Amino acid sequence: MRGKIMASVAALGVMASLAGCSGGSEQAANGSNEIVNNSATAEVAASVERLDPALDAVIAPDAKIEKVASGFAFTEGPVWYKGRLWFADLPNNRVVATTADGKTETVIEESGGTPTPSTSGFKGSNGMVVDKDGTLLITQHAARQIARVDDEMKITTFLDKFEGKRLNSPNDLVYAPDGALWFTDPSYGLAKQNDDPAKEIKFNGVYRYKDGKLTAAIKDLTMPNGLGFSPDGKVLYVANSGPAMALWRYDVAADGTVSNGKPLAEWPGSADDVPDGLKVDSAGNIWATGPGGIRIIAPDGKVLGQIKLPEVAANLGWADDGKTAYITASTSIYRIPLAGRGQMPLYVKP
Repeated sequence: MRGKIMASVAALGVMASLAGCSGGSEQAANGSNEIVNNSATAEVAASVERLDPALDAVIAPDAKIEKVASGFAFTEGPVWYKGRLWFADLPNNRVVATTADGKTETVIEESGGTPTPSTSGFKGSNGMVVDKDGTLLITQHAARQIARVDDEMKITTFLDKFEGKRLNSPNDLVYAPDGALWFTDPSYGLAKQNDDPAKEIKFNGVYRYKDGKLTAAIKDLTMPNGLGFSPDGKVLYVANSGPAMALWRYDVAADGTVSNGKPLAEWPGSADDVPDGLKVDSAGNIWATGPGGIRIIAPDGKVLGQIKLPEVAANLGWADDGKTAYITASTSIYRIPLAGRGQMPLYVKP
């Protein structure tokens, strides 16, 4: 879905250590804060680029990025659930859970909704969110639906149609503070995407579901992807993956209608890594994945800093009551502690 990139290490960056590696680590001979890992695993170059002093209240200057687990094909859709981080290994058509110390287990096979292994890389599952009853809602690309996973791991259809037509391939989802479920529905899961003859809905929408009613809130984005809300629920943020790569901002009325849509941040040109998943912290800052890493953007659009990893960061999720950010980045899972707090999902099952 997105090519790998190697993040450069800024002079003020924080170098990553490998969590749970054998052999320990030692400070580099040049006296920098680089961590040299004495193990078979290659050194991980990662950094926090500080563009504004306000970032110190979000990520402490001495914060360290850790690699928690690795060996996957392309990771996405993280959510802290039942004491572990659950995430999609999208091309491998499965959901994996990892403990904080990196012990992994496949918890859902054929998570995309079909037994056929993915050949395009887009047929697995993607975003996940905890529902109010403690079950899990997951987006399934191949099945073109949002499904519910109950405590017995039984999977049933939750939403699969809009006005009688099949959804494209639901991608990411979030509960707004008012209890409405919002999700994006680009065409990534279709073999020919927008040109696929199986595509029944003409647009790639952003939807709102509440009180049994599904509404297409936004119809004019080309490839809507990650989405999130300001802590008060009055602003919606949506990542548009392309061709024009941007983070869009919308005012949200009490009835769920949106207005005043405009780009808050843009990524000119083209890149293998595109605006993808995002999260909002308790101060209202948007953590937006995109070319070059994860930008941390203030509500007024000012970029406070950027997390740079040696792999493409596709998404992130909060844990430890918002004090830790877990990042899904291509083949690996990373984490970084916060000085502030992430805005935890409306419903949690820790």
